[in-house]
Amino acid sequence: MKKQTLILVFLFFSTLFSFSQNQFVFKGKLNNKTNNTPIESATIYLTREKDSAVLEYTISNKQGAFEFKVAPQNTSVSLKVSFPELETFTKTFETISNNVDFGVIELYKQDTEIETVLIKSDIPPIRIKKDTLEFNAASFKLRPDANVETLLKQLPGIEIDADGKITVNGKEVNQILVNGKPFFDKDGKVALQNLPSSIIDKVQVTDTKTRKEEKTGDIASSNNASINLTIDEKKNKGFFGKALVGYGSDERYESSGILNYFKNKTKVSVLASANNINSVGFSMDEVFDNMGGGRNGSRVLNGQNSGSKFGITESNLVGVNYSDNYLKKVDFSSSFSHSESSNRNKNKTNATTFLPNGTFITNSEATSKTDSKSDNFSFMADIKIDSTMSIVFEPKMNYIKRTSYSSTKSSSFEGTNLLNDFASDNISESLSKTFESTTTFTKSFKRKGRNISIVLDNKNNSNDTDVKVNSTTNFYQISEPSDIRNQTSNRKNKTENYRLNFEYAEPITDSLIVKLGTSYDYKFNSNIGETFDFNTSTNSFTDRNDLLSSAIKAKTSELYTYAGININKKKYNFRVELGAMSIHNVNTSDYLGLATLLDKNFILPDANVHGSYNFSKSKSLRFNYNLNYSPPSANQLLQIQNISNSLNTIVGNPDLNVNKNHSINFTYRNFDIATRSGYGFNSGINYYENQVTSKTIYDANRKKTTTYVDMNGNNNSWFSLYWNKSIKKEKVNYRYEFKISNNFGYDKGFVNGELFTSTSYSFTPSVRFNYEITDKITIAPSYNFGKEFVSYTNYTIDKTSFYSHRMNLQITSYWPKNWTFGNDFGYNYNSNLGAGFKKDFYLWNTSLAYSFYNNKFLAKVKVYDILNQNQSNKRTVSETSITDEENIVLKRYVMFSLTYKIHMFDSKEKKESKRFMM
Repeated sequence: MKKQTLILVFLFFSTLFSFSQNQFVFKGKLNNKTNNTPIESATIYLTREKDSAVLEYTISNKQGAFEFKVAPQNTSVSLKVSFPELETFTKTFETISNNVDFGVIELYKQDTEIETVLIKSDIPPIRIKKDTLEFNAASFKLRPDANVETLLKQLPGIEIDADGKITVNGKEVNQILVNGKPFFDKDGKVALQNLPSSIIDKVQVTDTKTRKEEKTGDIASSNNASINLTIDEKKNKGFFGKALVGYGSDERYESSGILNYFKNKTKVSVLASANNINSVGFSMDEVFDNMGGGRNGSRVLNGQNSGSKFGITESNLVGVNYSDNYLKKVDFSSSFSHSESSNRNKNKTNATTFLPNGTFITNSEATSKTDSKSDNFSFMADIKIDSTMSIVFEPKMNYIKRTSYSSTKSSSFEGTNLLNDFASDNISESLSKTFESTTTFTKSFKRKGRNISIVLDNKNNSNDTDVKVNSTTNFYQISEPSDIRNQTSNRKNKTENYRLNFEYAEPITDSLIVKLGTSYDYKFNSNIGETFDFNTSTNSFTDRNDLLSSAIKAKTSELYTYAGININKKKYNFRVELGAMSIHNVNTSDYLGLATLLDKNFILPDANVHGSYNFSKSKSLRFNYNLNYSPPSANQLLQIQNISNSLNTIVGNPDLNVNKNHSINFTYRNFDIATRSGYGFNSGINYYENQVTSKTIYDANRKKTTTYVDMNGNNNSWFSLYWNKSIKKEKVNYRYEFKISNNFGYDKGFVNGELFTSTSYSFTPSVRFNYEITDKITIAPSYNFGKEFVSYTNYTIDKTSFYSHRMNLQITSYWPKNWTFGNDFGYNYNSNLGAGFKKDFYLWNTSLAYSFYNNKFLAKVKVYDILNQNQSNKRTVSETSITDEENIVLKRYVMFSLTYKIHMFDSKEKKESKRFMM
């Protein structure tokens, strides 16, 4: 191992040294001849004449200047300068053997007659169009069988971490579309892993907008990014997909497949998956397929996950995605999936609870089995009534049926004294139905910026649960009878949420818009439950238990009226929204034959402020402030006893006030495409002017009684900083990344009725490095360190601290030809796990694959957890307790699999693919 490490280090520094030698500088300055101004964000790129391969590229800065280094070339190359609406500048070099200073390059306005004529080889690798960053996929040479995820990893500024989270220039991506439409789901995970990169024409990056913002042309209120993948029109006809089947040791198996049919606007995709290796959803990773690990996780459809992150899960899934255009006025897309899963788990938990007069420990063990069935359906219809008016209808439906069995035993001790013990066997069956939708109507008028919008949102959910409980709770410190339950209960929960928003926008000037709006929110929740004890005479559950039967309902109406202004300038934009919110909250209960009514009204000011300043095309500062309100729940307000938990009785407090918090956020981003480096920070604070907080009192048996009180002054804040840089020299790529996150928290709470405070601070630095020789090898080490400090006042302990290490090394080799050898090696250490829990473990997964029969078949052998050390241990630290938890996990297995790939496009695409492979 040491020898291999030395070889890698030598290779790394040798390559770095070679890059610093024998390179020549190309530089110059761009000027718009029409208005005699510098040209910012023009693309300057160098291509090889014989195959149009992009050797190097950069972007001009604010002054129109550019500079980049070029390796010696013994073949003919061309330098090109491209900018929208201006003619392309081209200069050819037979060889490159010295520095070149182009001086001032004048660009002229493009002839309108040839403006729409584009030659594929002349398209620059990257363009900046107003608020869109666009990459030309053909400029980034990849393996012939590479997927979209591999393509994104080659694009400057785009980062994909080990958990699959994507960021663009430091901004998190929360939406990935294909030709402007979701591909099964907006998270785009299925598209990234299963669409071949060869069919992609452009990768477009913009700020994520709501439907209303898209239709009205308003600036994005989101701080996230959206990626749109456009498909090459010449490759938008045909079938493609792949199918996988695998079997391994310990009867482990996996199978998955996806088939796509694209024809112009019509797109149909069908997928299916089945496995017993904890991959819930759909995943076909290039190296490890469905196998879990550092570079792969479950791909969940429509935001639904019917499995569990603990235990062993067997799952299967089938899904369909369909999108089309009708009558040129209706843009339509839809998705349906059916999934089933079965999870088995064993759990061991040790919890230490701190009280003013001592501590006590609770040890518990549990086994569980959960079977789930889920159906999900969603679609989007964008109806363009005319050029100024549209309606977008986006409904989602979800149906989940779940059956669970659990057996639990626990005991609580103070020193060697037994306080209580608990044993239960529960069986539950639940059926959940959800329907939610968003309907957006927008109408624009002749004057730019004048528009009206109406948005209707709804979410309706019903949950019907039947539970059979057989439990015994014994108390040992004070005289109290054992709590013995043999009963069944049915609980029906229903929620209805509706929101209607109307807004009118009127431009005062080209850059100043005034908005007037009103929103009405209606929320309804009912929780009705009946419990029946077992009757030995009738040998059935016929005795109604009034103490565990209740009906609770809550209605909330919120009326919000506001006025706002938007100022949109080239360099900055500013938005402020001020209004008043009226909240009417009605809570009712029927418990032990006593009806309770609690009616509360609030009239509150509200404010939202957003601002951003663009120093340049690549440098910006963003600010947000939000004032948020939420009324307490009916369970927190109504003064009735909830004794469903034999160790915790809950009583509401009718004097609670509304939750109120202030949220402030600053974001700074600076990514220089010319140097392929970026840095930025994100900071913010949440300050709770009022927060509903639980207040718990323990008796001598450590049985809890919990109520709720208002608390002010709690807050949490954060500051994170990142820096990254990419270096690309023909087929060799380097990527560096450094991040550090800091979190601060101040909390006030109660433990056994006494007020205490806690102050916490944590910092998490991480580093990543990626070294790649295209088509040959990728080496990606990473390291994360976490440290947290917590100090207390008026508490059992004064302070505590803990730390963690996480190291990972991913190596993938594509040499020799047709062979792929992948390794994920990770080490995890957690200092804050208690006695009896292993603090560290290694996880090593490996895969060896061979491609044959014109790359249509892929034979693969994989080993999960080679060292057989995988574990699931964690510690959770709250204000009043420390909990150590252990669950069963998937252990070592070997898997053999065979994958078949289908690519049936036009002959031109096939010829291009063959030429690239040659």
